[in-house]
Amino acid sequence: ALSILSEAGAPTIAILDWMMPGYTGPELCRLIREQNSEPYTYIILLTSRNDKEDVVAGMDSGADDYLTKPFDRHELKVRLRAGTRIVELQEQLVTTREAMREQATRDYLTQVWNRSAIVENLRRELARSRRDGTPVGVIVGDLDHFKSINDTWGHGIGDVALKECASRMKSALRPYDFVGRYGGEEFLLVLPGANLSDAAWLADRVRLSIRSEPLRVEGTLISMSCSFGCTSTSGGEATEENLIRIADEALYSAKRSGRDRVVAARSTPERYLNPVVLPASGLSFALPEID
Repeated sequence: ALSILSEAGAPTIAILDWMMPGYTGPELCRLIREQNSEPYTYIILLTSRNDKEDVVAGMDSGADDYLTKPFDRHELKVRLRAGTRIVELQEQLVTTREAMREQATRDYLTQVWNRSAIVENLRRELARSRRDGTPVGVIVGDLDHFKSINDTWGHGIGDVALKECASRMKSALRPYDFVGRYGGEEFLLVLPGANLSDAAWLADRVRLSIRSEPLRVEGTLISMSCSFGCTSTSGGEATEENLIRIADEALYSAKRSGRDRVVAARSTPERYLNPVVLPASGLSFALPEID
């Protein structure tokens, strides 16, 4: 019975006899409750015992209802209907809780991770990086000329541009990468397992996706582009604050260099060669050291 109730798609209502081979009904109740699984299992304990002490013991073990033998078949049906209603209400509570949790971690406009959630994702990936020694890439991206879009077409169109930008970012990245709105028109991307070259390549892939076609709004075509700064961990010792700062300063360099490009910066104290920008791809792998 325990293995059946532990499987996916298991019954949500269980009728347990007090005396069963292997476990007593109360013992099985405790084991089910210890699993704390979802969806909730509504348990009716069936027994010939009718002492108050037995009723209390059965309910304390985790049973939801108690039925003594011999029982009336119609009474059992009534108890089952009540159990079904309670299970349905429990499922509604779980759904509502998950929706509220999702709402608390999502940016209301773009539906990507919000600032606190994306930073927490980065923090969690850095902890994993320290355990297994794999790198983590970080990209900071900024929608070019966003103020001009707002001033020319209005904030409503600006919101559409941000949503489309976020959507194209998610489509261009790997399924296990994270995209979050860091503030205003700025986005933070977290790339598990990505070294600096991987991060730069992914940033340029996102850049090309965003500029691939203009935004179409009410018959108007609006060109979009993004600038990106990226970095990656080295030796698993980088903090989220330092990585974001380095990527943000690399983004600033991309903006100064003409926008619509990627600048990659190491998180180590090693110095770069002279800056080299590849016009065909808008990708720069060389930048003076960022302290």
